[in-house]
Amino acid sequence: MKIVVIGGTGLIGSKLVTKLGASGHEVVAAAPSTGVDTLTGEGLAEALAGAAVAIDVANSPSFEATAVLEFFETSTRNLLAAEAATDVGHHVALSVVGTGQLPDSGYFRAKLAQETLIADSSIPYSIVRATQFFEFVRRMADTATEDGTVRMPPVLFQPIAGDDVAQAVAMVALGTPLNGRVEIAGPEQSRMDDFFRDALAGWGDPRQVVTDPDARYFGAKAGEHTLVPGDDAVLGETKYADWPGRTAAGR
Repeated sequence: MKIVVIGGTGLIGSKLVTKLGASGHEVVAAAPSTGVDTLTGEGLAEALAGAAVAIDVANSPSFEATAVLEFFETSTRNLLAAEAATDVGHHVALSVVGTGQLPDSGYFRAKLAQETLIADSSIPYSIVRATQFFEFVRRMADTATEDGTVRMPPVLFQPIAGDDVAQAVAMVALGTPLNGRVEIAGPEQSRMDDFFRDALAGWGDPRQVVTDPDARYFGAKAGEHTLVPGDDAVLGETKYADWPGRTAAGR
């Protein structure tokens, strides 16, 4: 089966290309560096020709509210139109747990707009909403740092390893279109402030983690359950303490 991975050279995309290729599928890693640009439409028709499934794991290079909205709307419209023209039978998109619950976040608004375009299209689809990736926890700590102190809200937090994300997305892509959404998360849930306190200690990072109920999550105020999935979520197997990249994430 031919499968096209949009964003196929990125963190999750490259893992998908490897996993699906190892299973015997014909996999195309579509990205600007490989001649496929979803913003301009360049190379889309050629890449999608003969494909049964298109998986969109591309991300915006900018998280600024206007830019990120333009990226996801333009990219998704172009991709869906090209899929319709080439008879792709399953559109799979990677989204974020909490989409629809953080209207103050330009990024979450953009992801919701993307999901709406997909759901309103004629292409059978599956949307996989994931919690935060282990690979991004250092960036989260850095973003939350003020004067050498990491300020974190005591909300629930359940991050997931990138390998587990790729595994879950691959399984969805090889199945029947859901025409709906599924949530995925890591196997352990904790408070965000406690998670980062333990993570920084494990990195040997001297920064102090302060519990701050008013601390923002990338500019938005998260509620108690905003960043964690519902009871029917698919859980990954990798615990953060066992994740091979844990030490490197602290560098």
